[in-house]
Amino acid sequence: MTGSVLLDISEVRENSSALTKEFRMASAIKRFLPLFDRVLVERFAPELKTKGGIMLPEKSQGKILQATVVATGKGARDQQGNIIPPSVKPGDEVLLPEYGGTKVVLEDKEYFLFRDSDILGKFES
Repeated sequence: MTGSVLLDISEVRENSSALTKEFRMASAIKRFLPLFDRVLVERFAPELKTKGGIMLPEKSQGKILQATVVATGKGARDQQGNIIPPSVKPGDEVLLPEYGGTKVVLEDKEYFLFRDSDILGKFES
């Protein structure tokens, strides 16, 4: 056989489980679509260690104000009925207010739902 490639079975299993997890996550998010000017975000994970390697207890970990946009609604409507598109798109990194948002759990993962106008800013890369 020409051009055949041998793969380690453990490598195939790892890759397939990662793909399955991504597919389940994508399908869960596809089943949930924010309405109007709502934005679904996933907060960044909190730092569990300091730079020096000291483990931080949960109470001393601050609230994470940065998140990644997962999905957006079509946008709000103005008085004439025209749709105003959201100012962020999926994949954008945003700055959130300290309080607010609605917690949504999809496939055992926490997301938060904010209005587009509640998002404080967008990080440029």
